[in-house]
Amino acid sequence: MKESRRQIDRRNFLKKVGATGLGAVLASTVASADSNEPNATKKENNKQVPKRRLGKLTQLDDSGKEVPLEVPCLSLGTMFDVVENQAALRECLKYGVTYWDTAHSYSGGNSELGIGNFLSKNPHMRKQLFIVSKASQAKTMDQVEQRLRESLKRMQTDYIDLYYGVHILSDPAQLTDELKNWAEGAKKRKLIRFFGFSTHDNMAKCLAAAAKLDWIDAIMVRYNFREMQNPEMNAAIEACYKAGIGLTAMKTQARGQELETEADRKLTDHFIKRGFTAGQAKLKVVIEDQRISSVAVGRGNIRELHLNIAAALDQTKLTAEDMTVFEQVAHDTCSGYCSGCAHICDAALQNMPYVSDIMRYLMYHDSYGEKEEAKRLFANIPAGARDRLPTTDYSLAEARCPQRMPIARLMAEAVKKLA
Repeated sequence: MKESRRQIDRRNFLKKVGATGLGAVLASTVASADSNEPNATKKENNKQVPKRRLGKLTQLDDSGKEVPLEVPCLSLGTMFDVVENQAALRECLKYGVTYWDTAHSYSGGNSELGIGNFLSKNPHMRKQLFIVSKASQAKTMDQVEQRLRESLKRMQTDYIDLYYGVHILSDPAQLTDELKNWAEGAKKRKLIRFFGFSTHDNMAKCLAAAAKLDWIDAIMVRYNFREMQNPEMNAAIEACYKAGIGLTAMKTQARGQELETEADRKLTDHFIKRGFTAGQAKLKVVIEDQRISSVAVGRGNIRELHLNIAAALDQTKLTAEDMTVFEQVAHDTCSGYCSGCAHICDAALQNMPYVSDIMRYLMYHDSYGEKEEAKRLFANIPAGARDRLPTTDYSLAEARCPQRMPIARLMAEAVKKLA
């Protein structure tokens, strides 16, 4: 009877968090920030998200002493129209979420423009922020330079703290001496402080290669409870960690190409009994990996932001039973989640090197609700390749797929939904 009552209380707690936000549940008194003048420096009565070292990186403090660079373990991903949603930025600052991740392509440029609007009204906040951007779709050094210049102009800042010169690295061969020289030059010109790349595809190979280089400062990588089951991925994460490369995790919710299954519902039920939403548990399992410096989450939804902050602030540790549940769900639902091992599909489908990308676009469309963004990205695939999608033989790729994904069916769905 008592156990049943505790479960009901936990469910009520989760409903309260979802309905009213973190401020009504964890923060004692939360003052509302003025639209142009956030009270972030006062910290109000809110708890602050814990900080961690970003790899081996250092910076100078106010006295000129070199100290380890620390960032909040939770960072804001701004793949949304920040121009129209300044509230998300202000809400983050209340809880010390000062690491903001954007990209040249996000929301057609409105992500960076929104950050610029904020900084134009709050220039004194710039030194408190750790701003990251990416050279989206850049193919040459001239394009990387152009993307950087435009990002600086949009965000109305003289420098970017961390710049990913390759946005979605899929092949270690892209880490060229030419890129290294450009990065070193951008640092000398004080346009960027640190340099790295983001990766969705062939992640283990990209990370393992980066760990052997001395000029990659930080990496953003897709990492979640599913990727944790991959020994090769774990070894690559460990290699980067030992090399002192700062790691930021994205896509921690591990949403795939299939909608919710019975196994997913079992995971939700398990963690509700523990006092978390399933999303909070997925976030916590990555935060508890001390090799990860920060976890990028959020698309501008204040309710989700509050839930994520609550998970980052919560001190409850996941148990061995919790980890077993994660492992079982990852195994039972693997055929609905593309793990980004693009080299396997590419080798099996040499005339169709877009399967991994299309899987990601389908994920954006179905699991994240980013339908227009998914269609825009799909439209960038050459027309001839798009025309061949329905008639391509995917049997060899399906046979080699370690996730046992129904590639042919999913490609047909992509054509129907994204074309």
